[in-house]
Amino acid sequence: MQNTISERTIRRTLKQMGYSSRRPHQVLLLSAKNSKRRLQFTQAHQNWTIEDWKNIAWSDESRFLSRHSDGRIRIWRKEHESMDPSCLVSMVQAAGGGVMVWGIFSWHTLGPLVSIEHRLNVTAYLSIVADHVHPFMTTVYPSSDGYFQQDNAPCHKAQIISDWFLEHDNEFTLLKWPPQSSDLNPIEQLCDLVEREIHIMDVQPTNLQQLRDVIMSIWTKTSEECFQHLKTKEQSSDV
Repeated sequence: MQNTISERTIRRTLKQMGYSSRRPHQVLLLSAKNSKRRLQFTQAHQNWTIEDWKNIAWSDESRFLSRHSDGRIRIWRKEHESMDPSCLVSMVQAAGGGVMVWGIFSWHTLGPLVSIEHRLNVTAYLSIVADHVHPFMTTVYPSSDGYFQQDNAPCHKAQIISDWFLEHDNEFTLLKWPPQSSDLNPIEQLCDLVEREIHIMDVQPTNLQQLRDVIMSIWTKTSEECFQHLKTKEQSSDV
């Protein structure tokens, strides 16, 4: 007769042996200068109301790999074994290629998701700003009370881009964004949701075009309830 051991017994035994079920902590390595800028951003907006935050249009680029790990693997290890080879999961960066997209949304509505065929340079980003940011901001915020958020990527900070925003500062405001603050941007959570939806599909995309089509389809089907109740990654880490 074959004996069986319950999962509960295994967990209890492992804990008695000094093992714990863990996920790696992910933190931003902030310089003192950037930490100060994040604090200044927080202090400058600490009195904003919910209505104020609804006036921000969030944007970002995101890359979806054709092969990926969702980061949900758990292992049993001892305290000192975090870097032991047997406790590591290998990652292949951009294995099989990937799809890069740029997206925008606000509390009021989901904006377009734009496929980026090649590397995002200043010329490509200027086209995105003119063709997608401008109509989105003027349509969603006709009273010119909207704020557009972008991070501090080099192509975002180019002089020609800054000049474009200055020319349109009577239509909306460019939000001053602190460096190294992707965790404060709720669009990160929206892209995570898209990736999770891809991961649970019964039939996975087998090439980049299929992956691109799936990403676009999931994005456009995202419910209002979903994107209106997103948390930043910083808030999520506190839950």
